[in-house]
Amino acid sequence: MDSRRLGELNEAAALGHLLERGPLTRGDLRELTGLAKPTASDVVRRLRAAGLVRVVGRTSRGRGPNAEVYAVDPDAAFAAAVSVRAKDSTLVTAVCDLAGEVRARTETPVDFAHADAAPAVHDAVRVAARRAGVALRRIGHVQLGVPGSVPEGAEVIHHVDVPGWGRPGVVAEIRKRLRTRVTADNDVNLAAVAERRHGIASGVDGFALLWLGEEGLGLAIDLGGTLLRGARGGAGEVGYMPVGLPPAGGVHDFHDLVSGSAVRDLARRHGIRSRTGHAAVTRAVSTATSEATGTAAGKTAGAAARTVDTAASTGAAADEFLDALAVRVAVGVAVVVAVLDPPLVVLAGEVGRAGGGTLATRVERALRELSVLHTEIATTGVREDAVVLGALDTSLASVRRRLTGLDP
Repeated sequence: MDSRRLGELNEAAALGHLLERGPLTRGDLRELTGLAKPTASDVVRRLRAAGLVRVVGRTSRGRGPNAEVYAVDPDAAFAAAVSVRAKDSTLVTAVCDLAGEVRARTETPVDFAHADAAPAVHDAVRVAARRAGVALRRIGHVQLGVPGSVPEGAEVIHHVDVPGWGRPGVVAEIRKRLRTRVTADNDVNLAAVAERRHGIASGVDGFALLWLGEEGLGLAIDLGGTLLRGARGGAGEVGYMPVGLPPAGGVHDFHDLVSGSAVRDLARRHGIRSRTGHAAVTRAVSTATSEATGTAAGKTAGAAARTVDTAASTGAAADEFLDALAVRVAVGVAVVVAVLDPPLVVLAGEVGRAGGGTLATRVERALRELSVLHTEIATTGVREDAVVLGALDTSLASVRRRLTGLDP
């Protein structure tokens, strides 16, 4: 191996430790990399000259001279994420620096029925970059989160209901306009990335994330930190999962049971009228809590919910609705558990978050009645926009891998 390549490997190793562990001295880097003192000094010098590392302080170690403390320069590289939000035809865009700090977040309404996806994404990223004070050319990766199936390594998005996004070549066109790396992934998969890094799944061997959204359903399957995608990117498309024989006018798939409109209609049959499914669940949880506990907090929450909706409901009706919804969710969870046997199933999406621990507990109870196979059911621990957060994590990881030589 020639000396130039060896030097590049040493720099990549040192930079990797700084990215993973935070500020370090040259002595720390020598211990972590096994480099000789002169070599470590040369590596730090080259990283500083390249604008990747800077001095952030000094530390005293006994009687010797103070040691300089080095950290990655956050302005050395940037990453971006774009979430294609189908429910309101909006592009949610975020830009972060190399340290992971979000520099800007924007929301751009787009009429995709009349606007092309590629220029719309380019404009959204450009606006976010400008707001972040970053030149567009300095963004090293843009991760797209889309409500559809994306085969690994493919350029076509399947099963996507947003106009223009299923057209072959759309990802390549976005890449050409932005002149940087652009990749696309299913939005629920990206939500699972956020759940593993920032939510309740950070310490588990694997989990399944069931997205109960107002507009769509999805399942992400995490096996030891690796997402299961399937042969054509369709793993987790549980909305299409049959839930029984299809008699005329009957339920044909899981979407008919737990979509936002299905949840809203189920709530109305129990006397709970709301404009959306997740609003109905929010109200039912508040009502059930206030009736069960009689606490001031519960009554206040119930009053707040009534300002959103138009009809009152009793605690009994709320309980019946939540139990009926839990059985519907458990039907899908039972299939997931029978096939995958995950140690944890996380309920996410607007309906999942609205149900909180109340719904999770009832789903777990309903699962025990439906199946001999059990698992823990919990509500997502991510309170931010999980799709954007997961996309930004994925984009930043790509930028860091390139800097450390792990990606070509």
